[in-house]
Amino acid sequence: MEDTRNFANIERRLNGGDGQALQQFMSDSPWPKQGVCDQIQDEIGSRPVLQHGGLLIVDESSDEAAGDERAGAGRQHNGRLGTPAPSTGAGEIELSVTTVSLTFAHPATGTWVLVDGELFLQERWFSEEYAERRQAVGLPPEHRFATKPELGLQMILRAQARGLPFEWVACDDLYGRGRAFRAGLDAAQIQYAAEVPDDTQVYLQCPKVGVPRRRHPGKRRPTRLQVLSRQLPQEVRALAPSGQATWQRVAVRNTERGQLIADFRVLPVWTLTALRQVRREWLVIRRDDDGRLTYVLSNAPETTRAQTLFERSCGRYFTERAYQDAKSELGWADLQARKYRAWEHHTALTAAATWFVAIEKLEWREAYARDPQLAQQFELEVLPALSTANVREMLQAVLPVPQLTPQQAREVVAAHLVNRARSTASRLKTQRFHEDPG
Repeated sequence: MEDTRNFANIERRLNGGDGQALQQFMSDSPWPKQGVCDQIQDEIGSRPVLQHGGLLIVDESSDEAAGDERAGAGRQHNGRLGTPAPSTGAGEIELSVTTVSLTFAHPATGTWVLVDGELFLQERWFSEEYAERRQAVGLPPEHRFATKPELGLQMILRAQARGLPFEWVACDDLYGRGRAFRAGLDAAQIQYAAEVPDDTQVYLQCPKVGVPRRRHPGKRRPTRLQVLSRQLPQEVRALAPSGQATWQRVAVRNTERGQLIADFRVLPVWTLTALRQVRREWLVIRRDDDGRLTYVLSNAPETTRAQTLFERSCGRYFTERAYQDAKSELGWADLQARKYRAWEHHTALTAAATWFVAIEKLEWREAYARDPQLAQQFELEVLPALSTANVREMLQAVLPVPQLTPQQAREVVAAHLVNRARSTASRLKTQRFHEDPG
């Protein structure tokens, strides 16, 4: 698309329509988003090359909203826009719509696919004040407020029940900081590599937890679990020494931009759940060449190799690639419709498009092996793989857009003029009503 990707322009480019049919298909047609996501996950599971080594990444994506009447719109964190959030001094608060999404990635084949998504609705959307707005956007009445980590956990457990082949989950510190989120994954026997804030508290030895004894006969007997041992927790940032001696310099993986190399430190730690239960986790500290520090907690088994922990701590890279493709090439950020069902359908079709591209890349990879002599000629470890932009270019070659006849072009212009006249008449009618409501 060379112009704005909206319903009218898309349908005009495809068949000369005025966008009404596509508008109805997206905003009102009752086909289910989850059915599309389920089929994508089933087809991933049917590919032998994707059976082992896959991961799931839960993350969020926010897009600017033109008005607050759109489903899910509200002033909330948006990493791409705005002014610093007053509560944290970081991030941005703008009128936005946020999707919590689930990405399947397979590093060995360079595959990344959006496989599920949920619209985040702030608590105010479930207030009495928003009752008319919920009805106007078609929000299903069974919807209830859920936090972003709760939505992410729901999608992960849904994918696990579906049989999607993945070995672990990656997430940023918005999700990793939640003890309930990590505990929920652990209870489902799902391994994770979860980023956490630098003030996360951990123990370097297993603390003793129990109900303390009653110290004075006249006082009530304690009932809540507490840490009984004397060791104090430490913030994870205190475990990142400035010297080089305790760091390990590691090449994590080859990329088209060269090797991904960073300094790492890994050590066993113990954390407490919200119910004061003790859990053993790995703490992986990563230091990039610019000095940036990242802290990751993992429930991988004690026998897990350090190299595996290092690689998993960098797994969120693939969701960034998926988001870049979905927004820059596939129109994920271009939805302008108001209704909740339109958001559902747009999310489902974006996910389907990412899977289509992934299939093309996988089949190209199988049909056209990278030439080792060419890699040697360019002195590269990894030759470039097929990109989403490459797939688009091939589609444009084999699926040319039909050219309109003069009669069809006149009909398109006439339809646009009629629609503009209707819009103007509607605005004038509204204006007259407000000027003279009687």
